[in-house]
Amino acid sequence: MSRLEAIEAQLLAPGAPFALEEHEASGTPVRMFANRARSLRDVLLRAREFGEAEYMVFRDGERDRRYTFAEHERLVASAAAAFRARFGIESGDRVAILAANCPEWVIAFWAAVSSGAICVGLNGWWTEDEIRYAVANSRPKLVLADRKRAARITADLGVPMLIIEDDFDSLLEAYPDAKLPTQPIAESDPAIILYTSGTTGRAKGVVHTHANVTNMVMVSFFHGARLMMANPKQADLPQLPNSVLVTSPLFHVSGLHCGAVTALAAGAKTVWPMGRFDPETALGLIESEKVTGWGYTATVLHRLLNHPRVGEYDLSSFRSVGGGGSPIPPPLIEKARDLFPQCSHTMGVGYGLTEGTAFGTLNAGHELADDPASVGRPVPIVDIEIRDELDQPLPDGEEGEIHLRGPLVMQGYWDDPEATDAAIKPGGWLSTGDVGHLENGKLYIASRKRDLILRGGENVYPFEIEQRLEAHPHIAEAAVIGIDHEELGQEVKAIVVFHADRDVSDEGLRSWVAETLAYYKVPTVWERRNAPLPRNATGKVLKDVLRDARNPMFIEE
Repeated sequence: MSRLEAIEAQLLAPGAPFALEEHEASGTPVRMFANRARSLRDVLLRAREFGEAEYMVFRDGERDRRYTFAEHERLVASAAAAFRARFGIESGDRVAILAANCPEWVIAFWAAVSSGAICVGLNGWWTEDEIRYAVANSRPKLVLADRKRAARITADLGVPMLIIEDDFDSLLEAYPDAKLPTQPIAESDPAIILYTSGTTGRAKGVVHTHANVTNMVMVSFFHGARLMMANPKQADLPQLPNSVLVTSPLFHVSGLHCGAVTALAAGAKTVWPMGRFDPETALGLIESEKVTGWGYTATVLHRLLNHPRVGEYDLSSFRSVGGGGSPIPPPLIEKARDLFPQCSHTMGVGYGLTEGTAFGTLNAGHELADDPASVGRPVPIVDIEIRDELDQPLPDGEEGEIHLRGPLVMQGYWDDPEATDAAIKPGGWLSTGDVGHLENGKLYIASRKRDLILRGGENVYPFEIEQRLEAHPHIAEAAVIGIDHEELGQEVKAIVVFHADRDVSDEGLRSWVAETLAYYKVPTVWERRNAPLPRNATGKVLKDVLRDARNPMFIEE
């Protein structure tokens, strides 16, 4: 047994802080943390011990908006009372939020889930068409939107819409002495719906229960505890209050679950730069707020590390940094180690997906340094199997589809039993669609979902872009692929074949796609072909052929 494995056994032992117990989730026995909170409202109540410490700092231009844990709870209670009195929101009802990161987003989230309602995080980059689809699908009783996103809605949504900048403060002021709701909340109750781009059409709403999220919080705590015990030299560094920089959007698990929720549970201050990510703003906040932790994507890490003034800021407060959302290239990790040497024993990467409540595996510290190609070992409450095309488990070293099981597996897709049944197999196994292999207990990723494009931490599925392009009257067929990009990881490329004697400019094509799809899905590279797209015997487009310009079937105009 290695030293790290011995530490893990100590932390997971009966009676220890991270002891495990067997529990049933969706009819399947799984391991859960015995000391987990029993609901997200329970997480909020436990945070009372942090009182007047700061929970949120939002940097809006030169202005900071600061909230203590106690002040935040008071505002959450007021919001919950207002939601109930003004909009009739009760257990199981949906409250949708369509906004950029802001304090009101966080307050409204906690108010909804503390009421037993379900928070629906709508993608703030969506177009009106995408927004309307998700609202029709989730059927919320209330939509909270900021002005910028509300301006995209050109006709009535059929749902009350509250504009955050205009109405939120007055709504809360009407209920100054409210108390948190007390109605029962079961661990199996849905708490959150987050939409993921679909491989076969429209986005699907991933449903996370209270137990999904509270167990995810315990995974974060377990990971931090084992790293501290494995690296006693960290204790020699000056002790600083926990302070987390959050640069991911709240409509993602990285911003909401790993940022707002986990930080509240840990009593950590969250520091939020508002608006589009600006490396210099982030650097200034790290220095001024003494930020100790950051969960990044490859894109924002690249932008920060390559900013010309990065060496002018004091980043010595960092204690733990880690990334996900897309593969982190080893050279980028090494550059980060050079800039944050005090984090070399805590830096980590991992594998997860929204359907698995963010976490599946973790590779950090010495393990990452020794084997940067791996995404790590499963976290203690997750089982992993690699399966072949016949759904049979494969031995170590053989490549196949990654399957996950445990209390982090989503409850399902909202109002889509067919898609849920296809994703969650008998025994509670989540079919991820990702390809990889296991070796000595560690997972190695061969590819994310077959056609998935990972652009700046955003999942882009070619199918919906191809559908949009092929709806153009001048396009006969289209294919979309990802190509390498130094900063974003990948960018979107479209290959189009026009009907005879027809053509459309690049700008015309971009505008056509942007009418219905978010900006990050709009191709930035265009290629025209004068021959049909290569297909196999079943008619499927051969994407590998399109990616390889040396292939004789690849014809450029």
